[in-house]
Amino acid sequence: MIEDILAGRVEPVPARHAATVVVLRDHERHGLQAFMLRRVRSMAFAPGAYVFPGGSVDPRDGDATPAWSGPPPAAWGSAFKAGETLARELVCAAVRETFEETLVLLAGPTGETVVDDTRGDEWEADRQALLDRSQSFGEFLDRRGLVLRSDLLRPWAHWITPLIEPKRYDTRFFVAAMPEGQRARDVSTEADRVAWVRPAEAAERAAEGEWMMLPPTIVTLAELAEYETVADVLAAPREIVVHEPTAEIINGEAYLIMPESEARHYDLDG
Repeated sequence: MIEDILAGRVEPVPARHAATVVVLRDHERHGLQAFMLRRVRSMAFAPGAYVFPGGSVDPRDGDATPAWSGPPPAAWGSAFKAGETLARELVCAAVRETFEETLVLLAGPTGETVVDDTRGDEWEADRQALLDRSQSFGEFLDRRGLVLRSDLLRPWAHWITPLIEPKRYDTRFFVAAMPEGQRARDVSTEADRVAWVRPAEAAERAAEGEWMMLPPTIVTLAELAEYETVADVLAAPREIVVHEPTAEIINGEAYLIMPESEARHYDLDG
C-alpha cells in the first residue's frame, strides 16, 4: 500500500481537521508537567500510544456564536493560517475535547473566571451528550451560560499525518494552563491510563521504548522540556509552521522521514 500511494496509484485518505491541547501545570517538587493519556489498545488510531487530549472538529461549531473571551476566531485563523470558520471549529474542538477526555473546562460564568468544579451527574450527562454529538458544544455553553476562554489557550504547532497512513489528521496543537480549582481526571473511554509527567521524562520514556508515542508528541515534549514553568511556555513566541512527515522506501524498507528541522527517521515497521 505504501508503494502504491508513493507511486500515485492509490489516493491517500483525506486528513480530518483536529485540535490537540497540552494541559500544563507547575508542580511544587517536579516542576513543569503535562497531562497525558494512554490510548486503549483497541483503538484504530495510535493504539497504546501516550497522547494529549484532542479530537476532530465538529462542523456545527463553525457557525456557532457562543459567548467568547480572548482572541477572536480571526486571530486564531491568522496564527494557524486557517479561515475564520475553521479557526472557530478548532478552538471549540480544543476546549470541547479537553473537557470530554479530562473534565478540564476552559470556560466560565464570565470572561475572567472558570468553572471551579465539573464533577457530578449533571456535568457527566453533558459530557456524554457532547460525546455522542446529541448536543453541540455551542448549545452546551449557551445552556449553562458559560463563556469560552480562548485567552487561556496559546497556539503551539501544526502537524499533518503522513500520506501513507490509513487514518489522517490535520492537527493544530494548543497549550493551556490547568485552571485553578479544577482537576484533570481519567474519564475517557479511549484511554486506560493517565499521568502528569515532566516533558523531559516523557520524552525519555519514549526514546527508551517504555512509552509508545507518535512523532509529533515526542517533538512537542522535547520542545516543552526547554521551559521551566507554565508561564514560560505561555509567553514563548511561536511561529506556526506545517510539519508533515513523508514516507520513503530506503533499501527496500519503509521509513517515515521527519521534517528537516526535526532530523529524525522512523522505521514504519517498528
